[in-house]
Amino acid sequence: MRAKVTFAAVSLFLVLCLSFAYGQGGFTGPSAKPNSCERGGFTGPSAGAVTVAEAKELVDDTPVILAGAITRSLGNERYTFADNTGTITVEIESKVWGGISISEKDKVEISGEIDRERGKLEIEVKSIRKL
Repeated sequence: MRAKVTFAAVSLFLVLCLSFAYGQGGFTGPSAKPNSCERGGFTGPSAGAVTVAEAKELVDDTPVILAGAITRSLGNERYTFADNTGTITVEIESKVWGGISISEKDKVEISGEIDRERGKLEIEVKSIRKL
């Protein structure tokens, strides 16, 4: 009986470890910081996409979708995002990564909203996916 309980406990532990490992992801490029991520996220179409240059002209809380690359980690869940029109700071909370790992070489689509606060402009990312 003791062997069965031990086997069940070890099996459960291994399943939980594998599940946790699968849920990891995030930015893996230069200056990347470890984070823990959850699974799930936006997988819909990219209708209404804008460029970084266009996003910089939009008002606070405007929904946006952009395609480009995350080029650098700035720390504290902030990253530099770039397309062929410029760069912008994006905030990506660890739960948004959805278990994917992204490097500066990967093209991604981000969906979020413009956040203008205290004279700063950034995009608060709600979902991200590799293209």
